[in-house]
Amino acid sequence: MAADASTILPGRFVSGEAVELDVRVARLGSRMLAFALDLMVLAGAALLLSTLTTYFLSELDQSGADVDGALVSAFVLIDLIILFVVIPAGVETLSKGRSVGKLAAGLRVVRDDGGPIRFRHALVRALVGVTLEFPGLLLPGITWLVGLWTMLINPAGKRLGDLAAGTVVIHERSPAVWGWIPLMPPQLGAWASLVDLADLDDELALAVRHFLSRNAQIREPARTALGQALAAELAAKVVPPPPPGTPGWAFMSAVLAERYRRNAGRLAASRAVTAQVWDTLYGPRVEKVGG
Repeated sequence: MAADASTILPGRFVSGEAVELDVRVARLGSRMLAFALDLMVLAGAALLLSTLTTYFLSELDQSGADVDGALVSAFVLIDLIILFVVIPAGVETLSKGRSVGKLAAGLRVVRDDGGPIRFRHALVRALVGVTLEFPGLLLPGITWLVGLWTMLINPAGKRLGDLAAGTVVIHERSPAVWGWIPLMPPQLGAWASLVDLADLDDELALAVRHFLSRNAQIREPARTALGQALAAELAAKVVPPPPPGTPGWAFMSAVLAERYRRNAGRLAASRAVTAQVWDTLYGPRVEKVGG
């Protein structure tokens, strides 16, 4: 029976269509590194907020206003909300799942289905974090241990905020691996050699490559809908259009095969030039013997 939601396998990420994605879930070590970097940023923000709050309260006091303990406590509460809710949720929303620490560590927060998070996901993560994880306003110490234990035993390394928001943290910088190489349909070889690929970006090319290499694993009608959408998006990026009646899969395969051929040719030419320059500068010199 097909899963309705995404599934996390040990070290891998599988979408709801049972397609294994080329990403790795982040574990405790990398997440703690990102968290430590985020704490440094929050410490700087806390110092700035504290300075501004002290200055503002001092000005109020000098103006004759009644600055009592309740007012000071209210400002402290506002500062805490800004530090541990507004800033984390705002940064993750605007950066589509990356805080400063996650950016440095090569991590990103995504939904369980692999899509980018929205404000509600970031807000839930922040609220659970401030109450149950760090600083843990509800039973601090105990909730810290529960949070760490949850990350250790969860197959995806999820913290409590991830479980509540339906998110997972993944590595953006996955090790490169050799993968599937598209084949050129014979009937499209002549057309592909003339096509302009200047507007074809890496992101779209990667999406088409993943679809072609794994389309047999995608169930209908999702496979047809996704294939048609990718073919239409690709057609808007290349000129001239393919010959009339060309199947979408053949069109996409031809474009990727031609792109691969051109990139491989440029790489080979670059290596040849580098080797020639290297030999010219550092190769063995043969002295000319005069007669």
